[in-house]
Amino acid sequence: MKKLSCATLEGIEAKVVDVESTLTKGLPSFSIVGLASTDITEAKERVKSALLSNEYKFPPKRITFLLAPSEMGKSGSHFDLCMALLILLHEEEQDFSDWFVFGELGLDGSVKENIQLYPLILSLANQNSIKKAIVPKEALPKLQKIPNITFVGVSSVNEAVDLLKNQESLEIDSVSCELEYPNFELNEERFYYTKEYKEDFIDVKGQEVAKRAAIIAAAGFHNILLEGSPGCGKSMIANRLRYILPALKTSEILDTAKLDVLEGVEPQFKPHRTFKSPHHSSTSASIFGGGCNLQLLMRLYNNKCDFFKKVWNVPNKLDNK
Repeated sequence: MKKLSCATLEGIEAKVVDVESTLTKGLPSFSIVGLASTDITEAKERVKSALLSNEYKFPPKRITFLLAPSEMGKSGSHFDLCMALLILLHEEEQDFSDWFVFGELGLDGSVKENIQLYPLILSLANQNSIKKAIVPKEALPKLQKIPNITFVGVSSVNEAVDLLKNQESLEIDSVSCELEYPNFELNEERFYYTKEYKEDFIDVKGQEVAKRAAIIAAAGFHNILLEGSPGCGKSMIANRLRYILPALKTSEILDTAKLDVLEGVEPQFKPHRTFKSPHHSSTSASIFGGGCNLQLLMRLYNNKCDFFKKVWNVPNKLDNK
């Protein structure tokens, strides 16, 4: 059995997934078990085509992949490269379990970037769960802004195979991209800021009391409630608050970029704090979202979460299911 490490998103946080493989005698087959989503099960065709396109021999064996832990749902096409490497290296005696591998495979064996990579790896870094990773080369400019991780970029499955076969003689320099913004150091932490102001308080005429209240709220991260007649400047002041908020730490900039990626926006890594301006007629569901993750609720209930039972008033008849 061979094993490589990968991860999946559960909400906005990453969970480590151990990708285990066995190639045994029997009728040729390709199975993926462990609550894999459709985009993972479709990897069978991507992996098979990528190997055959690069003149590798696809083993005529019973191939089984386990994505552990099995009770947790997994999604994402970034498991492709993991599976391909485990098939190609199943006869190698080296241990690869300390490597994290991410990448979607093209039918020609090229390794492509996946939208989930940045939030996945940043979340793993915050948990101190990852030290070195094989990633698509095109994702390196974003990923190398995450400190204390050694990244190796590959553009094809051939490069990844050669890398793991020769990992003992591999010399890797951990390169990290610094943020190119003005900064200062305080209490041994670096804070970044910008002098670009898309919206400036100079546009607000009058309202000195409201502007002073906004400055105090921004400096101390206090809540502020602006009330007045239409057109007096409430929205103008609120929209300019983000530009006078305190400078951001590196970790805060990275977390902001993570939220941008999860929203489908290309991260800019600018030292601007997140700001949302919903319309006054917005409902709570439109702001906070709706729906229900039944599996997560049942897991909380089964774990005897007293808070969950009290707040959500779960019926006793769930105990019989």
